[in-house]
Amino acid sequence: AGYRGLDGSLRRFCLAAALGHRPALGDLAAGYTQAGTPVLVKNIAEVKLAAAIRYGALTTDDRGEAVGGIVMMLKGENASNVIDNVKNKVSEIEKILPEGLTIEPFLDRTKMVDNAIGTVEKNLIEGALIVVLVLVLFLGNLRAGLIVASVIPLSMLFAICMMNAFGVSGNLMSLGALDFGLIVDGAVIIVEALLHHLHSEKKYQLRTDISQQEMDREVTGSASRMMNAAVFGQIIILIVYLPILSLQGIEGKMFKPMAQTVAFAILGAFILSLTYVPMVSALFISKKVNHQPNISDRIMTRLEAGYQKLLSRALIFRKGIIAVAIVLFSLAVLLFTRMGGEFIPQLEEGDFAVETRLLLGTNLTTTTETIQKISVALKERYPEVNRVVSRIGSAEIPTDPMPIEGGDMIIVLKNKSEWTSAASFSELAEKMAATVQEVAPGVTTGFQFPVQMRFNELMTGAKQDVVCKIYGENLDKLAQYADQLGAISHSVKGTADLYVEKVTGMPQIVIDYNWAEMAKYGLYVQDINRTVNAAFAGAVAGNIYEGEKRFDLVVRVDATGRKDINDVRNLLVATASGAQIPLYQVASVQEVEGPNQIQREDAKRRIIVGFNVRGRDVQSIVNELQQKVSTQIKFDPGYYVTYGGAFENLQQAKSRLAVAVPVALLLIFGLLYFAFRSFKEGIIIFTAIPLSAIGGVFALILRDMPFSISAGVGFIALFGVAVLNGIVLISEFNRIQKQGEISDPLLLIMTGTKNRLRPVLMTAAVASLGFLPMALSNGAGAEVQRPLATVVIGGLLTATLLTLFVLP
Repeated sequence: AGYRGLDGSLRRFCLAAALGHRPALGDLAAGYTQAGTPVLVKNIAEVKLAAAIRYGALTTDDRGEAVGGIVMMLKGENASNVIDNVKNKVSEIEKILPEGLTIEPFLDRTKMVDNAIGTVEKNLIEGALIVVLVLVLFLGNLRAGLIVASVIPLSMLFAICMMNAFGVSGNLMSLGALDFGLIVDGAVIIVEALLHHLHSEKKYQLRTDISQQEMDREVTGSASRMMNAAVFGQIIILIVYLPILSLQGIEGKMFKPMAQTVAFAILGAFILSLTYVPMVSALFISKKVNHQPNISDRIMTRLEAGYQKLLSRALIFRKGIIAVAIVLFSLAVLLFTRMGGEFIPQLEEGDFAVETRLLLGTNLTTTTETIQKISVALKERYPEVNRVVSRIGSAEIPTDPMPIEGGDMIIVLKNKSEWTSAASFSELAEKMAATVQEVAPGVTTGFQFPVQMRFNELMTGAKQDVVCKIYGENLDKLAQYADQLGAISHSVKGTADLYVEKVTGMPQIVIDYNWAEMAKYGLYVQDINRTVNAAFAGAVAGNIYEGEKRFDLVVRVDATGRKDINDVRNLLVATASGAQIPLYQVASVQEVEGPNQIQREDAKRRIIVGFNVRGRDVQSIVNELQQKVSTQIKFDPGYYVTYGGAFENLQQAKSRLAVAVPVALLLIFGLLYFAFRSFKEGIIIFTAIPLSAIGGVFALILRDMPFSISAGVGFIALFGVAVLNGIVLISEFNRIQKQGEISDPLLLIMTGTKNRLRPVLMTAAVASLGFLPMALSNGAGAEVQRPLATVVIGGLLTATLLTLFVLP
């Protein structure tokens, strides 16, 4: 307001007109009587501290309402680091909180992350131990086995360094597909070739040991001979993962880190096979050449004898063997086309997120009391429940808005080993849903996992696994179709937690203006709207400051004046002349049922019918639903239905895999042709791929697993591994033929397969058994790993057995 100088110093003017405390409001003049007497605010109104209109609430267990908060992680950050930092900050804040006020985290991703990483760690350790055991058993040489096994930690260290350099975090997906048996395949081929040559070389048969120089020459020779098979085998495995990097959308986000990590590990193993393995083999493998048969040799002798007998018979009935392979492949293709499908196997996160809906138009108090009653009942009846936190309606800052009659219950569960009421999450969900209906009939629920629910909501705008969207113009018509589709969905086996979106039926007070009467009094629509809004919702007239706190100054009609519809009709409205008239003189006020919400997508009105999937795969459910809908519902022109959610994700991912898989196959064949410079030999080795697909399909069917993107990625990985055995055999055939020792093709085949039976069986065994812990695991996160591991194990089993007979 200006300043003036006084006594050589500066004095500023400050006009202290701001209201610094609430009592001063009552002394303000709201107006004056005709006699000029001021009418103070406290004469006509009550001034008090009150809460703003609430549109939501949060309850915890049986302790009533609480204040909740959510911590949102920035894109690209590490979840574990963020959670640790949040916990540290919470500890700091708790030190300055008033007595009796505490901060209690109720949904913590640490539990899920740690459990999933624990599962991956356990599977990797068990897989590594199995691989080491198989290596020592097959090689019959402890030092050789340990040399090959040492590639595992070294390649893993290389992969971790590369992951750090490229910003790939260690998680369920990035580490979940590592197979140490696959990683050591190149080293296995080189070391086994060295041992085979040392023990079979005629010039060493009369000697007890060899010199270091002779060992160096043997290592160089063996490594050079098998370099073609080892190098191109690992390059093919590496290249086959490149199409996975081209995946887009959700499947790309999930599986790209996996492909990157596997590629890093294989690249490390590739480098080690060319450098480290030959050098260490030359230094540490025993130089004694008077080899005495051990248990490994005796086992391989029996296997070779049995295999030679079977192969000699197979070579007699060549057409029959090939016919059997073709029939099995045709059967696998037929079964695959009839196999169910799902996007990603459902990850059991350990807690429930339950979408809860009361009748349309239920007020906040009733919703809160009902959900609180449900929470108490669940906690009392189920010892598995640790606590129940319910979020109702919308918060003041609505990051996840919901209607007042809706809420999300977060049911924090104890460890599964402590359960007594149910053996699985599906069974527990069904029992809890029945309890909810018993405690609060008419309340609809949807049991899911917290991350799964948010994932669905981000993808489709709805929280259910499968979302059917009906598009059209008329809301009543849309509601009619939705009810029909809901009834059909309910009849399909495997659907649960059916939700039919309500677009009509919301109780509303409608003010219909009389334009002629409004003109008579000089009123405009905005004048009446402003008055009604201020009376019932409240109008902000200013702010009150108390220290650092700021409060809105809200003016509205007292609670006794806004109880029912008559209070709306009798609301006084100021006219242009300053007179006041009741609202009913210029408008009709009626209570009607109106639209609850009008949802649009792609500029079209739409309504949702959603359901969760339980005990069945998504593909078969939607196929059956589509068939029933096409025969039972006749849509008018302009109305149609689409099927989204997990089904839509599956279809999009399958279409991308339909491109990625052929690209992977072309890359494999291109590398085979480049390695052998022969179209015929490339085709012969390539036959291992359809042979491996037979086992992958049969393994999924035997384990009652539907096709999923995890299984699809497993097939891509399998195709790269399956050709290794063919490369080893063809390389050996070419070596024998080049030496000119054997001219008869049948004898050449018999000799070559006998020489390479050990590495063929060993590479298949370590690659498949390395995945065994993943295939059998029941830990957190194993749901995603099991299909991939099952496909690789089953595929390698048939690929190895059939390749040993069909390829020759």
